[in-house]
Amino acid sequence: MIYFIILILAIFLLIYFSAAKTGGGRLKSPQGSYKKLLREEVVFYQNLNNTEKINFEKRVMDFLEETHIEGIGTEITDLDRVLIASSAIIPVFGFAGWRYKNLSNVIMYPNTFDKEFQFEGNNNRSIMGMVGSGFMNGQMLLSRAALYHGFSKSSGNENVAIHEFVHLLDKSDGNIDGIPENLQAHQYAIPWLKMMQEEMSKIENGKSDINPYALTNEAEFLAVVSEYFFSRPEKFKDNHPELYKQLSLIFGINLIE
Repeated sequence: MIYFIILILAIFLLIYFSAAKTGGGRLKSPQGSYKKLLREEVVFYQNLNNTEKINFEKRVMDFLEETHIEGIGTEITDLDRVLIASSAIIPVFGFAGWRYKNLSNVIMYPNTFDKEFQFEGNNNRSIMGMVGSGFMNGQMLLSRAALYHGFSKSSGNENVAIHEFVHLLDKSDGNIDGIPENLQAHQYAIPWLKMMQEEMSKIENGKSDINPYALTNEAEFLAVVSEYFFSRPEKFKDNHPELYKQLSLIFGINLIE
């Protein structure tokens, strides 16, 4: 038990001191730089009207003022900051004034990492992102490679960073259970659970294009379908009209006019 505690403390100190050397959370370039990155890299932002774009820009800056972003084995760039902040704002854009009270720090790795938070030297590095718990509570860990892929044209239905921020939203009511009670009215909880179970059955029987990782549990189902909803809304609405309608209610936004 003592050995385990020492190991945990050592990992924490390694993360803390490594991150201290590799940059903080705020944009280092002029304000115009992040607007340019939003215009070039974030499709969600590109599809907003002018008033909504101004709102999105402000919320990106607010997030970066409130949340520290650190690099492990890598320097943090403005593109990293803009994509992380965009991933945070996209799921809550329908909720004015939302703050991630359960997040203080985002830790960026250059690539995938393992359960011991190592990103090199072994073959078990399969984690692309995670929300910390226990001594890591309030932390989010992300792979830069996965972050960039989520905003690329080849991303398909996937966006790991949005996935992890949806977990944080789910967790904001005290439980990561796939029912974001802080976002949806209580009367929608039972219909949502029923819809989840029905779609999970379709996935299990090979009759759905939703990533089978959604079968892990209800929390992962919510995060996986949310990636799809925000990444490919037209396709999601065509293939899953009822799920699209329910997620539009949950996130307070209709992505298809």
